[in-house]
Amino acid sequence: MESSTDTRPTLVGPRLTVRPGTAEDVDALLAILAEPSVSRWWGDPAPREDVSADLLGTGDTVLLVIEVDGAVAGGIQYYEEADPQYRHGAIDVYLSHRFQGRGLGVEAIRLVARFLFETRGHHRLTIDPALENERAIRSYEKLGFRRVGVMRQYERGRDGSFHDGLLMELLRGEPAEE
Repeated sequence: MESSTDTRPTLVGPRLTVRPGTAEDVDALLAILAEPSVSRWWGDPAPREDVSADLLGTGDTVLLVIEVDGAVAGGIQYYEEADPQYRHGAIDVYLSHRFQGRGLGVEAIRLVARFLFETRGHHRLTIDPALENERAIRSYEKLGFRRVGVMRQYERGRDGSFHDGLLMELLRGEPAEE
């Protein structure tokens, strides 16, 4: 049986910490998810119970808190495909508008990617931004993620219509280190 530290690590970078969340972090994360610069890409915030389950490690997705100078700056989550034939990890990230444009998302993803490769034993990671989210795509490319292809009508937007997504991947040994 895995311990929660095996799946919910504390990862320390030069400017931020990625850490397991607590019930006290739910309100801060929900507020960030409701910010226009985040909800544009993430849609309406998930129900409180879902965010809490992901934070506490009781859901399929592991949600960790990104903390900068003692403040909750955002969330980074990962999912692991367990089927040995298709085993890989997938990452998603969001930051409050106050913390965007400073390279903090890149730093958080780098930390989680290293954890998923080195500790969790994955050989491949994916990330799937909206095709229109050019800023995020550029950030992921800085880490070494490569474009795999467009997933047409991948996700429903806030306007009710479906929008394209971009599947990107990073293999163990490719850039992500700094």
